[in-house]
Amino acid sequence: MTEFFELLRKNRNYRYTWTGQLVSEIGDHFNNIAVFSLALEHTRSGRVVSGIMLSRAIPAVLAGPLTGVLLDRLNRKRIMIWSDLLRAVVALCFIITVTHHESWRLYALSGLLMFASPFFTSGRSSILPSITSRKELHTANSLTQTTQWTTLTIGTLLAGMSVTQFGYRWAFFLNALSFLFSALCISRLRLPGDGFRARRRALTEAEVVRPWHEYVEGIRYMRANPLLFGIALVGVGWAAGGGAAQILFSLFGELVFNRGPAGIGVIWGSAGVGLLVGGALAYQIGRHVTFEQYKRAIVICYIVHGSAYVIFSQMTNFYLALLFIALSRSAIAVSSVLNVGQLLRYVSDEYRGRVFATLESMVWFTMMISMMLAGIASQYYSPRVIGACAGALSSVTAIFWAWGNSSGRLPKPQPQFIGADEIEVHGEPTV
Repeated sequence: MTEFFELLRKNRNYRYTWTGQLVSEIGDHFNNIAVFSLALEHTRSGRVVSGIMLSRAIPAVLAGPLTGVLLDRLNRKRIMIWSDLLRAVVALCFIITVTHHESWRLYALSGLLMFASPFFTSGRSSILPSITSRKELHTANSLTQTTQWTTLTIGTLLAGMSVTQFGYRWAFFLNALSFLFSALCISRLRLPGDGFRARRRALTEAEVVRPWHEYVEGIRYMRANPLLFGIALVGVGWAAGGGAAQILFSLFGELVFNRGPAGIGVIWGSAGVGLLVGGALAYQIGRHVTFEQYKRAIVICYIVHGSAYVIFSQMTNFYLALLFIALSRSAIAVSSVLNVGQLLRYVSDEYRGRVFATLESMVWFTMMISMMLAGIASQYYSPRVIGACAGALSSVTAIFWAWGNSSGRLPKPQPQFIGADEIEVHGEPTV
């Protein structure tokens, strides 16, 4: 914890980034709980929840190629600000859905919100090595992800109580304000020169008018680096079961345990607690783990995650179910911190935007398929059966990763990290 406070105290750019993240992500969960609870209140249908998740997943997938190319071409800070401003407008428009109950409005607004999101989230990952030093990078990565999970815990619990006590309009309004606050924080970031642009060779005229070829170049870069490709497949493996989990949290809270919006919020909050515990554990592990130990840790994480999720899905006691969902998410947190740490260390700045955007798109695409299948299955099978299948599917990831490691297909790449303490402007190093 001392290192976290020191980072926030000494690094101005990271402090503003973190503050904006804290507020905006709490606002995100107000939107999530309100939207899913509103949909279930009016329809009592898992199919509608699935439809909302798909309406969020499809735009996130489609935004990936454009997001990656723009983040590697243009000023990443400005892209993040425009993403926040657009999302603030869309978040306000959700208020209309409180009195107009047609599901298509929830689908359309959810799609717009998620189309704009990767420009911010991938942008934040892309600038992290630029606003931190080599020494600060692991601490910054751990704090960024731990904060994400802290806001999941706080945001979902507060959102569940707030929606129950004050209604949906209040939740949507706070979400819009949170995006405006985030935009203000990002506007305060400062780097010398063109510090928020990727360090890369000049674009040719052909590349300017053919951005798709530039995106494909990023895909080739990932395929040529086995570790990056392996981490991408791990994300896909998690999403194969994780997409169904997004729907199941709402179904378990509202329909299985019959606890309404507060039940959904408590399940999400328990997942957040698990992520928070796992993040703290990953921070300690990541400070000392070797590359070989890191690869073995990923196998253990996915076995624990999948098994715990299967047990969660079968629990009849609400509080024991919360315990196992927390354990499942703890394992995912350790995997996530360690994997993103490897990406920040080994991905070249020239490709960072495309790599993070592509990974996000791959995860959302897989989640989209998983959510679609879960939504269809919810019409014929109980949430408990679907949950068991989702957990088992996620555990399969451990088998493929272990095979890749044991067969020598995951060699250690050359480090590519250039931190804020190594940026040069007119030949002079700056901090």
